Amino acid sequence: MLRKTLGYIAFLLLLFLGNSSGVFAPQALAVSSDGQSGTLEKMAVSTGTVTMDLDLNRLNGIASDPPGVKRDMLRFQVSPNSFFTVLVFNNMLRGPDAGSIGLIPGNTANLPAALQTSLGQLAIDKLASDASFELALRDTKTGFVFFNIDRNQYDYDSAAHLFTVNGGRLLISTEFANKLGRPSDAGANVGEITISATTYPSAGASGDDFRTTVQPANRAGATL
Repeated sequence: MLRKTLGYIAFLLLLFLGNSSGVFAPQALAVSSDGQSGTLEKMAVSTGTVTMDLDLNRLNGIASDPPGVKRDMLRFQVSPNSFFTVLVFNNMLRGPDAGSIGLIPGNTANLPAALQTSLGQLAIDKLASDASFELALRDTKTGFVFFNIDRNQYDYDSAAHLFTVNGGRLLISTEFANKLGRPSDAGANVGEITISATTYPSAGASGDDFRTTVQPANRAGATL
């Protein structure tokens, strides 16, 4: 048991030291209980698309019956200046690590004035591990949070190096609800977000690809 515990601590230490951003996301880390060996990779988002399927009536405070029937889609390209990483262990996604995905708008819609003004400077941020949500949509220049993203499902295609996020609910943030003059709308679900992005091995501080081989702690002949 002690050997397994020490092996798990060593695994976490490798992840922490390999994270050049200095952000530690414990919910993204995993190691098998039997001390499975394997390759850990940190993959960075490269190119891709983001779509937001919005209930504009709900977002603009207009009653609709039934709600959510009419939706408009906002389309974005992933900015080449983005730096958002995910952890992959033995070709299996462990979760987002850190960073921000910049968005380049491809179209527009009848948005609230504040969101329309910020449309060209939005980003999806990975939040701290102790935050109420894992992802949020914010203005990169002001830091203003428009939506928290909830119940999103992650997936990773190791053959295509494709990272996807599906079914993320767009919840109006408290500050956006106040800006709209509708504080009671904080937490209201006004749509869904989808992310599809190719990834490449992230470079560490030395400029080399971040890739670490983890050996089992309870292998034959191991000594304390």
